[in-house]
Amino acid sequence: MHALTSNLIVTPLPAFNDNYIWCIENAEVDGFVVVDPGDSQVVIEQASKLQKKLSAILVTHHHADHTGGIKALLDHFGDLPVYGPANSPYAGITHKLKENDSVSIFDAHFRVMEIPGHTLDHIAYYNDQQGLLFCGDTLFLAGCGRVFEGSPLQMHQSLNKIMALPAMTMAYPTHEYSVANLKFAMAVDGNNEALKLAQTMCHEIRSENQVTLPTRLAQEAAINPFLRTHDKAVIASAEDYQQQTLKTPVEVFAVLRQWKNNF
Repeated sequence: MHALTSNLIVTPLPAFNDNYIWCIENAEVDGFVVVDPGDSQVVIEQASKLQKKLSAILVTHHHADHTGGIKALLDHFGDLPVYGPANSPYAGITHKLKENDSVSIFDAHFRVMEIPGHTLDHIAYYNDQQGLLFCGDTLFLAGCGRVFEGSPLQMHQSLNKIMALPAMTMAYPTHEYSVANLKFAMAVDGNNEALKLAQTMCHEIRSENQVTLPTRLAQEAAINPFLRTHDKAVIASAEDYQQQTLKTPVEVFAVLRQWKNNF
């Protein structure tokens, strides 16, 4: 039934200053799918490069840098299914998705996870066969999204939900924020050897103008301060920054997020 699943190919299409639109295809199937197309032009260019037509659009949340290209893509390719959160303020979603709904892409099934915090409508798409997670602006390499609409508690819970997935899952965030995130993570957790290694690697990758993503959840568990709110060194740093005792992981998370906002 899932014979084609292992053939999914995921390619980053750089857009704007630091966005990635993820392109999903299967070598044996015509058509391709994109995640969060804020810019239509790079998607249209990819279509001519692949000699394939766009067949569907996945949306993680309503922000314009994730949805702004959709109308032009529908004008160009014709009517397509636009999958996205059921409770989204973005009006263009044709297939409204909730927790545990499933989307089928080239015979691969993606389960929908509701992960509010960055926005209230934020969802992720998870494929367990290949271990792929399209997580939008919730989880980044060594970081997490700003909490614009939700609460620190919601964001903390959403990150915990992601981290309950298998450790080898590959997460595909939608921004190249790795170097800046690692700089902050070092300020919080500077004696962390795994973090130092990740920073060295990402600097080398970026110096060659390559993409630092995806990141495995196993790496994030080791280096990401927003996921390490139970760690003594991270707690100590957050308490030092806030100048008070922090009693819960959510309090630690909230302080880290505020610190990063002003970093």
